[in-house]
This record gives sequence, C-alpha cells and structure tokens, in this order.
Amino acid sequence: MKLTSYGAAQEVTGSQHVLEVNGKKILLDCGLFQGHRQMSFEKNANFAYDPASIDTLLVSHAHIDHTGNIPHLVKNGFKGVIYCTEATKNLCRPLLLDSAYIQEQDAKYFSKKLGDSALPNEPIYTSADVEHALELFKDLPYDKKYKLYDGVYVTFREAGHVLGSAMICLDIEDREDGQQKRLIFTGDLGRDRLPIINDPYDFTDADYLLIESTYGNRTHAPIEEGIPELARLINRTVQRGGKVIIPSFAFERTQELIYSLHLLLDKKEIPTNLPIFIDSPLASSLTDIFKQHMELYDEDIRENFRLGVNPFDPTQLKFTATVEDSKKLNFFIGPCIIISSSGMCEAGRIRHHLKNNIEDPKNSIAVVGYMAEHTLGRKIVDGDEFVKIFDQMYKVKAEVVILESFSAHADMNDLDKFIKGIKGLKKIMLVHGETNQSEAFADRIKTFSDAEAIVMEPSKVIRL
Repeated sequence: MKLTSYGAAQEVTGSQHVLEVNGKKILLDCGLFQGHRQMSFEKNANFAYDPASIDTLLVSHAHIDHTGNIPHLVKNGFKGVIYCTEATKNLCRPLLLDSAYIQEQDAKYFSKKLGDSALPNEPIYTSADVEHALELFKDLPYDKKYKLYDGVYVTFREAGHVLGSAMICLDIEDREDGQQKRLIFTGDLGRDRLPIINDPYDFTDADYLLIESTYGNRTHAPIEEGIPELARLINRTVQRGGKVIIPSFAFERTQELIYSLHLLLDKKEIPTNLPIFIDSPLASSLTDIFKQHMELYDEDIRENFRLGVNPFDPTQLKFTATVEDSKKLNFFIGPCIIISSSGMCEAGRIRHHLKNNIEDPKNSIAVVGYMAEHTLGRKIVDGDEFVKIFDQMYKVKAEVVILESFSAHADMNDLDKFIKGIKGLKKIMLVHGETNQSEAFADRIKTFSDAEAIVMEPSKVIRL
C-alpha cells in the first residue's frame, strides 16, 4: 500500500493524495491550488499523475481547494465514481460552476488585455465540463461502511469543519502483506463548539493518519470570544461613521457570519438598523442549501429553528443580485457591513470593495479566515503599508482586525487532542500546512506519540 501527495504537501491549498492499494488507485480530494495567479495556473493546469489511471475519487468536503480541479480531472480522462456526503454533493454544483465562470471571465480578460501573457487565454475547465463531472458524483451517508472494492471499505465521519465535511476512514485488507489496516484522512479538521455544525467525530484506533496541519503550531482565540470581538469592531467602526468590510468565503464562513450577526442583533449588541450586505450571488445560493440540511445542524441552531427563528435571515440582511447592485454599494452613504468573496481577496467583488474602502481610516477590514501565502489577503494580514489591487497601489489606512476565533480549522491543541485519542498509530502524515507549521507539528508529535511523524513532500511515495 502506497500513499503519494500531489497537492497540499508543504502548502495549504490544492489537496490531492493518491492511495494505491490492491491494484486500485484511490484519489483523496482534487482541489485547486490558490495563490499567486500565474503560479496557480501552472499548478492547476498540469496534473503530476495520469487522471485516467485513477479508479475512484473520495471527497472530504466542498471547499474549492479540495474539489476545484475535479472537472479538469474528468476532462483529462477520469471515469470513476466520485463519493462524498449528500450536502457536499449539493454544494459542489454552485461552487464548481462559480469556479468555471471565474476562469472563463479571467481568460477573456487576459486574452484581451495582456495578449501573449503567460496567464491563461483559455479556462482550465468550463461550465460544460462541470456539468459532465457532476454526473459522476454519488453521495454516501455518514457513519455507514461502504464497500469500494474487495478488501477496501470507506466510512464518512463528521469532520466538524463545514456543512457536509467528512473525515474519510478506509478499512483495508492489504493483499500485498495480508494485513488489516485502517487509514484516516481528516480532510480539514474542525473545532469543537463551532456554530451551526456538529463537533468532529472522535476516532479511537487507526494504523495510519493523513492529517491537516494548517495551524499545526498556532492556537486560536476561544470560539466564545469571536462574537463579542466582532461586536466591538462593528460598534467602534459605526461610531467613526465607517464601513466594515469582511472578505469571506461564500461557503460556510459567510453563513457563520450571518448567524453570528443575527445573534448580536437579537440581543441588541450592535445597532439594529445597521444594513448588512452579502455581495455574493454564490453565497446566496449556498445559504439556500444550508437551509435544506437542518439534519446537520447542532442543537443550538436547531433550537432557533424550533422557535420559528430563521438564523440565516435577519431583517437587515440584503443579498445583492446583480453587478449593478454591487456597484451601488460604492456610493452607499453611512455605516454598513459588506461581506463579500473571495475569502483570500484574490478574485471576485471583494477586490472592488477593498479598492474603494481601504484608504479610509474610518473603515475596518475584518479578517475571519486563513489567508494563503502570496495572496492579497495575506499581504493585508501581514501589515503591508501598500497593497496592489487591479494593478494600482493603495495605502492601507483602514483598521485591520484579525478575528482568529472564527477559524473553522483545528488549532495545535485541537490537533494534539485528536491524535492522542487514536491508539495504534504507526505513521502520521502531515499535509495542508505551510512548512513552518507542519515541521513544528511533527516535532511536537514526537513528544507524545510513538508513531512516525512525516511531513509529506510533493510526489514522494510513502509505503504503508
């Protein structure tokens, strides 16, 4: 049995891992790398393996850095089944169609404006490619063992990261050595007590663990501090007469923010007449899908629904439907909250809002999620005095606040606790983390586990 990481090895995005067992190749996730535009295009346009050689794809959750290259995989010869949870399957349609649309628009722009630029004149995949790929999806329920092949079974367990997210548990009879083996792939591991969704499943035994390490050497502020901190930021920005600009992933983080703002409004802890704009058609369609999956909510949010309160529909909430509606926000007078994608500020409408608001000290920029290296969002987080937006330099005068308690990723304490609960581990493979986070995590594992801790390297084969 062999495992090879072709993406998210010593980097955070582009999750792709190939497990070879009993003559089959099983791909775990097929995500897009997200970072500098040219680097992203080069990585995403070229697979380091033959897509036609992959027999099955198992998907942990719907985030684009875990699913975004699936249409390209299918376009290049993959013909197997794509397994995921029902919510992930439903979420993938709007997310992948949006990804294709962005690529199609970018290709038109680069072709028209930049001529022979190294950036793409053609999208990696189109909306038609997405529709073809979606035909291969098959959803599986949580907590039910499913036979993939003779001697290979899969079970999806709650990952507690986003709606529909799953850890992938593979129970295997390895014909090469005749041994029974269990491999767990966490995908993105969540945190206890996150709003909306249930807590991660606690595994008790496994032989091999492929685990994310995004925050392998960092802690988050307690989840309970997030909403009060958001309230303080909103109130002091309103007192200045400014706007709160929140770059947010359309999926999950936006819904968490809507829920949190609704709680604050109900308690009158922020102005009850404060306009809240969700400037993302994608976020609107994804929020509708959230409303369809009440079975995945935790007890707190279920209670709100039983009381007749829709936690995703506060009175002040307005979804912008068109580009014209979005442009009108540039001329909105007075305090407001604008939540817009993309979460790392590399594409989408958020770049327009940053351009129009980043140089006004009355305004605030609230960072509520991870910003990968080389992205505009990371430059803002790192405190750069000037940032480039649409090929122009802007001085960062708005207040920048990092709300780490909103992170949906496990921090170092959560990761340690998760590993300590699993008996019998032989190897722990670290992925989905920058090198400094993964290496520090690996060193720490050695202090409390007898398992071999391995920081996965791109295309390096690990024997299991």
